[in-house]
Amino acid sequence: MYDVIVIGGSFGGQSAAMQLARARQRVLLIDAGEPRNRFADAAHGFLGQDGRTPHAIMREATCQLLAYPTAEVLPATARAAAREDEHFVVTLGTGAERRARRLVLATGVTDVLPDIPGLAERWGATVLHCPYCHGYEVRDRQIGIIANHPMSAHQAVLIPDWGPAIYFTQGTHEPGDDEVLLLRRRNVAIERTPVVDLIGDAPDLRGVRLADGRTVSVGAIFTAPKTRPTSPIAAMLGCAMQDGPSGPFVTVDSWGLTSVPGVYVAGDAASPMHNATIASASGVLAGIAAHQSLARTQA
Repeated sequence: MYDVIVIGGSFGGQSAAMQLARARQRVLLIDAGEPRNRFADAAHGFLGQDGRTPHAIMREATCQLLAYPTAEVLPATARAAAREDEHFVVTLGTGAERRARRLVLATGVTDVLPDIPGLAERWGATVLHCPYCHGYEVRDRQIGIIANHPMSAHQAVLIPDWGPAIYFTQGTHEPGDDEVLLLRRRNVAIERTPVVDLIGDAPDLRGVRLADGRTVSVGAIFTAPKTRPTSPIAAMLGCAMQDGPSGPFVTVDSWGLTSVPGVYVAGDAASPMHNATIASASGVLAGIAAHQSLARTQA
């Protein structure tokens, strides 16, 4: 029996496990090895780790975690979880089971990209999500913003600080009057004819082809994908969910506690705002909260 099982070994999960290991709790980190950021060559804007590959950051984090004698890491997929009396049972892909008194879910989200030919093979290279994570690396290029949800115009307003920008509404996300004025003040061109294809030798990008046959030169694209929970475990446990701009996420309090006692969620699965630093910070909070919950039950 573990004190805590952490499912998911990226920024949020590793941060939670570290706090628990340092609190001398018996913690098991289960990780399937398929983080959301595996398509990116480097992580940026993360304190002390700028420019390193996500894999290198997590490999070092795992080594540091395993220096603590109460921590274990299991490379596996967690397929299901259920409450059993006063603890939780986690079922692995092999059918084996592990038990713990508390759970921290850091299972993340999966990106659902716009269905445009040429986009998926450039994801993480010249087609990007977060300008704060990757904008500097594509600075001074002609940058396109392909609308994919109601906040796309807001994103387009930000992009000129990295390069000249074109907002492609795709005919579905027309900016409001105030947004049009702001886009114009920021010198963002607005193109209402949908993008139907990306041009160039992937992962490089030379431009986009529009539905009317025209081509527009761009060197990078930002688009906010729709998201869905990578794992069904939070839903299996009955955790309350809410809708965000890009997709559903688990409802948590300021410490990561869900609507299900003993279950905490950290990282992208528990927030509409996705960023490595934010994910790591939420993991720290969830790990501390899980430990304090255990301490109170023993008092």
